Amino acid sequence: MFLFIFESIGTQELLLIGIVALIFLGPRRMPEIARKLGKMMSDFRNTTNEFKATWEREVNFEQEARQLKDVTNFNEDIDVKPIARENSIRPDAEPVVLPEIKAVDPAQFEKATAASVNPQTADNVAVTDPNAKENWL
Repeated sequence: MFLFIFESIGTQELLLIGIVALIFLGPRRMPEIARKLGKMMSDFRNTTNEFKATWEREVNFEQEARQLKDVTNFNEDIDVKPIARENSIRPDAEPVVLPEIKAVDPAQFEKATAASVNPQTADNVAVTDPNAKENWL
Protein backbone atom coordinates (compact mmCIF):
# COMPACT_ATOMS: atom_id res chain seq x y z
CA MET A 1 0.00 0.00 0.00
CA PHE A 2 2.80 2.40 0.89
CA LEU A 3 4.60 1.54 -2.33
CA PHE A 4 1.71 2.86 -4.42
CA ILE A 5 1.77 6.14 -2.50
CA PHE A 6 5.51 6.59 -3.01
CA GLU A 7 5.20 5.81 -6.72
CA SER A 8 2.71 8.64 -7.21
CA ILE A 9 4.65 11.16 -5.06
CA GLY A 10 7.47 12.98 -6.81
CA THR A 11 10.57 14.72 -5.47
CA GLN A 12 8.85 18.09 -5.15
CA GLU A 13 6.01 16.63 -3.07
CA LEU A 14 8.49 14.90 -0.74
CA LEU A 15 10.39 18.17 -0.24
CA LEU A 16 7.11 19.96 0.57
CA ILE A 17 6.16 17.27 3.14
CA GLY A 18 9.64 17.55 4.72
CA ILE A 19 9.43 21.35 5.00
CA VAL A 20 5.92 21.21 6.54
CA ALA A 21 7.09 18.56 9.05
CA LEU A 22 10.13 20.68 9.90
CA ILE A 23 7.91 23.73 10.51
CA PHE A 24 5.38 21.88 12.71
CA LEU A 25 7.83 19.62 14.62
CA GLY A 26 10.87 21.87 14.72
CA PRO A 27 14.50 20.96 14.10
CA ARG A 28 15.00 19.50 17.60
CA ARG A 29 12.10 17.05 17.60
CA MET A 30 12.42 16.00 13.94
CA PRO A 31 15.20 13.34 14.47
CA GLU A 32 13.42 12.03 17.56
CA ILE A 33 10.12 11.61 15.69
CA ALA A 34 11.94 10.06 12.71
CA ARG A 35 13.57 7.47 15.04
CA LYS A 36 10.22 6.64 16.63
CA LEU A 37 8.56 6.34 13.23
CA GLY A 38 11.38 4.06 11.98
CA LYS A 39 11.14 1.90 15.10
CA MET A 40 7.35 1.59 14.71
CA MET A 41 7.74 0.61 11.04
CA SER A 42 10.38 -1.98 11.97
CA ASP A 43 8.16 -3.47 14.70
CA PHE A 44 5.20 -3.54 12.31
CA ARG A 45 7.30 -5.31 9.67
CA ASN A 46 8.59 -7.86 12.21
CA THR A 47 5.07 -8.54 13.47
CA THR A 48 3.72 -9.10 9.96
CA ASN A 49 6.63 -11.42 9.13
CA GLU A 50 5.96 -13.44 12.31
CA PHE A 51 2.27 -13.65 11.45
CA LYS A 52 3.10 -14.78 7.91
CA ALA A 53 5.52 -17.45 9.19
CA THR A 54 2.96 -18.73 11.71
CA TRP A 55 0.27 -18.84 9.07
CA GLU A 56 2.49 -20.74 6.61
CA ARG A 57 3.57 -23.16 9.36
CA GLU A 58 -0.06 -23.92 10.23
CA VAL A 59 -1.00 -24.41 6.58
CA ASN A 60 2.01 -26.71 6.09
CA PHE A 61 1.08 -28.60 9.26
CA GLU A 62 -2.42 -29.24 7.94
CA GLN A 63 -1.05 -30.39 4.57
CA GLU A 64 1.47 -32.71 6.24
CA ALA A 65 -1.26 -34.13 8.49
CA ARG A 66 -3.38 -34.89 5.41
CA GLN A 67 -0.40 -36.48 3.63
CA LEU A 68 0.43 -38.57 6.71
CA LYS A 69 -3.15 -39.73 6.89
CA ASP A 70 -3.03 -40.69 3.19
CA VAL A 71 0.26 -42.56 3.70
CA THR A 72 -1.04 -44.51 6.71
CA ASN A 73 -4.17 -45.48 4.76
CA PHE A 74 -1.94 -46.55 1.86
CA ASN A 75 0.29 -48.67 4.13
CA GLU A 76 -2.71 -50.49 5.62
CA ASP A 77 -3.62 -51.73 2.15
CA ILE A 78 -0.20 -53.30 1.53
CA ASP A 79 0.81 -56.70 2.95
CA VAL A 80 4.21 -56.34 4.55
CA LYS A 81 6.23 -59.55 4.46
CA PRO A 82 9.71 -60.02 5.94
CA ILE A 83 12.53 -60.30 3.44
CA ALA A 84 15.11 -63.06 3.82
CA ARG A 85 18.65 -61.84 4.48
CA GLU A 86 21.37 -62.60 2.03
CA ASN A 87 25.03 -61.82 1.70
CA SER A 88 24.93 -58.94 -0.73
CA ILE A 89 28.65 -58.17 -0.49
CA ARG A 90 29.87 -61.55 -1.74
CA PRO A 91 27.01 -63.83 -2.72
CA ASP A 92 29.45 -66.55 -3.84
CA ALA A 93 31.26 -66.63 -0.46
CA GLU A 94 31.15 -69.78 1.64
CA PRO A 95 29.30 -69.63 4.95
CA VAL A 96 31.35 -68.99 8.07
CA VAL A 97 32.27 -72.15 9.99
CA LEU A 98 32.08 -71.80 13.75
CA PRO A 99 35.01 -73.18 15.82
CA GLU A 100 34.59 -76.66 17.18
CA ILE A 101 34.87 -77.63 20.82
CA LYS A 102 37.29 -80.52 21.26
CA ALA A 103 37.87 -82.73 24.25
CA VAL A 104 41.26 -82.39 25.98
CA ASP A 105 43.00 -85.09 27.99
CA PRO A 106 43.05 -83.86 31.64
CA ALA A 107 46.63 -85.10 32.14
CA GLN A 108 47.94 -83.05 29.21
CA PHE A 109 45.99 -80.05 30.46
CA GLU A 110 47.57 -80.33 33.92
CA LYS A 111 51.07 -80.60 32.42
CA ALA A 112 50.51 -77.59 30.17
CA THR A 113 49.20 -75.41 33.01
CA ALA A 114 52.03 -76.51 35.31
CA ALA A 115 54.60 -75.68 32.63
CA SER A 116 53.14 -72.22 32.06
CA VAL A 117 53.17 -71.44 35.79
CA ASN A 118 56.61 -72.89 36.58
CA PRO A 119 58.68 -74.09 33.59
CA GLN A 120 61.34 -75.83 35.77
CA THR A 121 58.88 -78.30 37.32
CA ALA A 122 57.30 -79.38 34.06
CA ASP A 123 58.16 -82.83 32.69
CA ASN A 124 60.03 -81.67 29.57
CA VAL A 125 56.90 -80.11 28.15
CA ALA A 126 57.80 -77.38 25.71
CA VAL A 127 55.08 -74.80 26.33
CA THR A 128 55.81 -71.21 25.53
CA ASP A 129 54.32 -68.33 27.44
CA PRO A 130 51.87 -66.51 25.10
CA ASN A 131 52.51 -63.26 26.97
CA ALA A 132 56.30 -63.40 26.51
CA LYS A 133 57.72 -60.50 24.47
CA GLU A 134 59.39 -62.78 21.96
CA ASN A 135 55.99 -64.30 21.07
CA TRP A 136 54.24 -61.01 20.36
CA LEU A 137 55.07 -61.05 16.68
